Amino acid sequence: MSNHLSAVVRTMRLEARDIISLELVPAAGQVFPAFEPGAHIDVHLPGLVRNYSLLNAFDAATPRYVVAVLKDAKSRGGSRYIHEQLRVGQTLQISAPRNNFKLDASKPADAPTVLLAGGIGVTPLLGMMRELSGQGQRVQMIYCARSRQSAAYLDELQNLCNERVSLHTHFDDEQGAPDLPKLLAGVPSEARLYACGPAPMLDAFVQTCADLGYAHAHIERFAAAPRAEDAAPAEGYAVRLQKTGVVVQVAAGQSILDALMDAGHNPNFSCGEGVCGSCETRVISGDVEHRDSILSAAEQAANKSMMICVSRCRAGELVLDL
Repeated sequence: MSNHLSAVVRTMRLEARDIISLELVPAAGQVFPAFEPGAHIDVHLPGLVRNYSLLNAFDAATPRYVVAVLKDAKSRGGSRYIHEQLRVGQTLQISAPRNNFKLDASKPADAPTVLLAGGIGVTPLLGMMRELSGQGQRVQMIYCARSRQSAAYLDELQNLCNERVSLHTHFDDEQGAPDLPKLLAGVPSEARLYACGPAPMLDAFVQTCADLGYAHAHIERFAAAPRAEDAAPAEGYAVRLQKTGVVVQVAAGQSILDALMDAGHNPNFSCGEGVCGSCETRVISGDVEHRDSILSAAEQAANKSMMICVSRCRAGELVLDL
């Protein structure tokens, strides 16, 4: 693990049914870097690493990171540990914030922003809504949850509403499954849309935006998007490290990350699933097969960077900015 920080759990609070927040403050001698809405941190738990969105606004005078964690019935250990074993006063290792879900700086001044939250996916969008509301921007938040009791931060979202900021809520136990084409209908073409939530909702959001012709749609996934179980290249390939000229051989079926580590290198990484962005590496040249869940289709086509934990070279030599 590189670029890590020590953080102390200062408070833990129940925010909604099965959702608790953690307020993390710097341990002695640590400095928390600033962040913007949409950022997340890696939290290192016993034997695993989990990524959580930061939902507070950063204040340099009182630096802290606040995340919220859903106790997932299908937990692989992370959320269960936090809910059942983590206690106030404990020290955790975390990463510095990274942001793969930034607000689009190219948005026309008066173009609206649409935020679609599914359950715990409200966490990065809360920070965005707070930021945009403070700037006097036009914002439409659509918050979908299984029930009112499971909708965290609902009161704060309601308090942020004004003549330019609106909130639409949808609760499955009252209204059934959300109809995204209906909820997203009528959005101006210049609008920026952001969605975070469970995979089925995000898949439906991407399809709906494509069907409705919305070109500026952004998503943040909790886990890697499903990938077809296509066969790995039958042969390995070479990765040239531009800064040193060293060539590393990647065997068939091996990740670039593993090959670099086997060769004695120490690249940044965390999730190993193409979700967190910590291993993103600039591509100098090469035919990359992008398999991450971060880069947009346009960014993958531009081929300027890749996630070396999951993406690979189709053929020939790959040259990386390492």
